[in-house]
Amino acid sequence: MTERPSTPLLDRVETPADIKAFTDTELVRLAKELRAETISAVSETGGHLGAGLGVVELTVALHAVFDTPRDKIIWDVGHQCYPHKILTGRRERIRTLRQKGGLSGFTKRAESPYDPFGAAHSSTSISAALGFAAARDLGGAPDHGIGDAIAVIGDGSMSAGMAFEAMNNAGHLKKRMIVILNDNDMSIAPPVGALSSYLNRLYAGEPYQELKSAAKGAVSLLPEPFKEGARRAKDLLKHSVVGGTMFEELGFSYIGPVDGHDLHQLLPVLRTVKARAKGPILIHTITKKGKGYAPAEGRRDRGHATAKFDVATGTQKKAPSNAPSYTKVFSDALLKEAAQDDRIAAITAAMPDGTGLNLFAERYPSRCFDVGIAEQHAVTFAAGLAAGGLKPFCALYSTFLQRGYDQVVHDVAIQRLPVRFAIDRAGLVGADGPTHAGSFDIAFLANLPDMVVMAAADEAELVHMVATAAAIDDRPSAFRFPRGEGVGVDMPERGEPLEIGKGRIMAEGARVAILSFGARLSEVMKAREGLMARGISPTVADARFAKPLDRDLILQLAADHEAMITIEEGAIGGFGSHVAQLLAEEGVFDRGFKYRSMVFPDTFIDQASPEDMYASAAMNAEDIEARVLDVLGVEQIAQAIRQR
Repeated sequence: MTERPSTPLLDRVETPADIKAFTDTELVRLAKELRAETISAVSETGGHLGAGLGVVELTVALHAVFDTPRDKIIWDVGHQCYPHKILTGRRERIRTLRQKGGLSGFTKRAESPYDPFGAAHSSTSISAALGFAAARDLGGAPDHGIGDAIAVIGDGSMSAGMAFEAMNNAGHLKKRMIVILNDNDMSIAPPVGALSSYLNRLYAGEPYQELKSAAKGAVSLLPEPFKEGARRAKDLLKHSVVGGTMFEELGFSYIGPVDGHDLHQLLPVLRTVKARAKGPILIHTITKKGKGYAPAEGRRDRGHATAKFDVATGTQKKAPSNAPSYTKVFSDALLKEAAQDDRIAAITAAMPDGTGLNLFAERYPSRCFDVGIAEQHAVTFAAGLAAGGLKPFCALYSTFLQRGYDQVVHDVAIQRLPVRFAIDRAGLVGADGPTHAGSFDIAFLANLPDMVVMAAADEAELVHMVATAAAIDDRPSAFRFPRGEGVGVDMPERGEPLEIGKGRIMAEGARVAILSFGARLSEVMKAREGLMARGISPTVADARFAKPLDRDLILQLAADHEAMITIEEGAIGGFGSHVAQLLAEEGVFDRGFKYRSMVFPDTFIDQASPEDMYASAAMNAEDIEARVLDVLGVEQIAQAIRQR
């Protein structure tokens, strides 16, 4: 185990109240110790490192000036909250981050009163802070009360439309609230768009700040009759230097840019704002993601997410890969399709590396679009590309596609536009927990008319599904695949389009049919081996499609067996529900046919390893085996398997 850092000041902090008596000089030392402790903890657990290192000084300053938990600090996304957790009574548990039974990697209301609002998706903080401010003014009285509401939002998150919707409303309501724009010129990937360029101009122009200060000072010295003209001249000067402040036009008083790593700047600004603020205020801080840890600062993503690592070198401790990741398989397959068809384009929402589109961007830069953290825009932009005659692949994590669902319905599905949704991180994803689980896309896509919905059982099937989506040119389509490595099957040289709505038989058997949709197929086959040892040989089929269903296959399986079990990595209302609807409408249940569906339980499953999460969901091989025995009436054996 790496030697723990020396932290004499931090050792005196149980809650933020303990740092109120520290001098400003001591707060600077505390920040250094907090950074060292954060690095040490994440080296043992893995997690989001760079974002937290970038806000260490800001975290110390906020807790030194404001009175949490009465004052509400709302961290946008929340992946930068590890230093905040250390200062708010959770230091003893910080080395359980993202582990089963441990601390969440994001803010979580159920975990601590110092986390007033949970988050793991971006761009929600300003809306939530405005809600707290309005509740305060209307007499709301939650536990610990409500004082100031402070939203801490990154420049990447600020690019999303919801942030501007909230600012527009806040400027109209004129409630006292504070937005801290944590401008590190970096979200997960380098920032894109006009907002990033605007912020660059703001903080590049230091003379603007000097001129503004000088102008204020000069105005204060003038006799009253001359002050109004001087104020107009000051405004003209300000606008001529930076072209106006967009945030002020939205109704916010703007302060900045401020060096977010200099407590001697941060503390006076925050103290002044706390003492004098009347309406909405935006404080623009400049920070550096990964600050203070050279291996993070030197990485392309500034140490955004990391496995366990060696503190001295930054070398990550990753297990060797036995098979290509599904994301890499998707990326390679899409490149091959794009080489054959110059109408293929790709869209990502600030996740080029995570979705594998970084390679596409290198090969075909004019056909790859990173739209920033703006999933709604990504979907409708893809719809426009499709209407314009291109073949767009919109690559989003399942959990982020949720953010653009109205656009999927209104802008894509109703118009039957052939947008192809590549849905990564389908199913349970492990340490990121329920906020990032891909639980709902089967249900919310398969109910849309004319939508083709596929799920890859293995990495070879994913290659074929990329080719299938590329060939579908008369309606929208989606294919989903999980996080992590494939199962090690032989790979085709290039994908071949599948027959739409047709599944495949994987193993012939009797009595019970198991119909799998997606990547649980490998567990189904393991369960079949265990059942065969008991003299039960189920038929196994890979559905491939949740929409349209393979009616012929399903009805034939029902005719040839006494029972059927479906399994999918998703919530109730998805593939299994569509199969049940078909069987009911065809009168199959009227003759006593037995049917069960295995789906995620009706709860949010907390973070753990993927294996443990699937055990909680009762979807591993032994669970499938027990379900087969149960449906066939072999109850005692099924119970014994469950208790193993």
